[in-house]
Amino acid sequence: MNYKKHLEDKIFTIVSQAAQELNLECYVIGGFVRDILLNRNHKKDIDIVAVGSGIELALKVSELIPNKPKVQVFKNYGTAMLRYHDMDIEFVGARKESYNHDSRNPIVENGTLEDDQERRDFTINALAFSLNKTTFGELVDPFNGVNDLENKIIKTPLDSDITYSDDPLRMLRAIRFASQLHFEIELKSLQAISRNKDRITIISGERIVEELNKILLSEKPSIGFLLLYETGLLDIILPELTALNQVEEIEGHTHKNNFYHSLEVVDNICPNTDDVWLRWSALLHDIGKAPTKKFNKKQGWTFHGHEFLGGKMVKRIFERLHMPLNQKMKFVQKMVTMSSRPIVLSQDIVTDSAVRRLVFDAGEDVENLMILCEADITTKNPKKFNKYHHNFKIVRQKIVEVEERDHVRNFQPPISGEEIMELFGLKPGREIGTLKEAVKEAILEGEIPNEYSDALAFVIKRAEKMGLQKV
Repeated sequence: MNYKKHLEDKIFTIVSQAAQELNLECYVIGGFVRDILLNRNHKKDIDIVAVGSGIELALKVSELIPNKPKVQVFKNYGTAMLRYHDMDIEFVGARKESYNHDSRNPIVENGTLEDDQERRDFTINALAFSLNKTTFGELVDPFNGVNDLENKIIKTPLDSDITYSDDPLRMLRAIRFASQLHFEIELKSLQAISRNKDRITIISGERIVEELNKILLSEKPSIGFLLLYETGLLDIILPELTALNQVEEIEGHTHKNNFYHSLEVVDNICPNTDDVWLRWSALLHDIGKAPTKKFNKKQGWTFHGHEFLGGKMVKRIFERLHMPLNQKMKFVQKMVTMSSRPIVLSQDIVTDSAVRRLVFDAGEDVENLMILCEADITTKNPKKFNKYHHNFKIVRQKIVEVEERDHVRNFQPPISGEEIMELFGLKPGREIGTLKEAVKEAILEGEIPNEYSDALAFVIKRAEKMGLQKV
């Protein structure tokens, strides 16, 4: 392959010139190089390593660019960054690293290019292109990373146990790359992850979630989650999920394996959404089933209230992993809590009032809820599969009809609390809430249309029954 054609962008010539003026060696390294060799859309993040001062090189590069882009300097890390067109370019001096056991933050010393390549997480990320004038565009590959790319293998440049123990986040990165690239982790490396799994506890929840999100956003997230499970990492990070991996049999009654079912639901939802929070909802939709599982002779296995409990468990997971405790968490909670509602509707005769309540409770998220529930159909029986999907079409059609007619998605009572107080000469109190709730229930049950005149007549009639008179 002609690698040089990928370095034709003006920025690489400028970096080469700057390095020559400073009498430094420099190379483009890491993900940009890997993606070029994989013929993937290469990233807009470019890492430049200088054998010398990366900060000095960045400042010189900025001088040589006509509009002199601002250089962000991170002295503590010995790095600098500038933006060129739509590219973020980071400069770092070549270095070697050593670690203390209780931290993933390395002790850093200046080093050679080879030192810098040795400290990289995987052979496929240790590849570099020279930006030096005499060797411009040549590939530097001391660990046979190209061979590993061709064989779709993820392995570490040095001893895997040391690599993963030094920086345990690399264990999650290995699994994330396996999921994103559909690569296999070398067996020795996979075994080292299992041996070092407990080291993940020194990594912050935020960094763990960053990798989990990337796994969830891959084409087939189950690849990554099965690796997390096999290595024992998932039991440390999301024990609520691994608790679902058990099937019991009593008196000939068994239930499905809800762990593998959850992974299948995540894979099913991926072609229909890139929303990472909806994918989280798919992953966690059944987490309440392990703690609510019961057996009785009449019904067999039951999971009563698992959606409600699952919604509560979502909050605990988000808190533990330092995930956002805002609308994103509330969205996942809502999806998990409501995850069975459309399924129940699709199995019964679909009444208008049931659909109205679904749309009222789901609000703007009703379409996301339907996407989740359709992904939840994992039966291998073609007849059942087609039947469920057909029934969901009926539910969807009903949602459209009911919404057009009754406008309950962003429900606002046609008659306000202030108006009720004025009508009956009331002060704020329990009666106002009772009457507003009665109007809402009457609309959702289809007793009256969602119109002002009907709501007013209903309120007057209901108020009379409560002994209230118009003033």
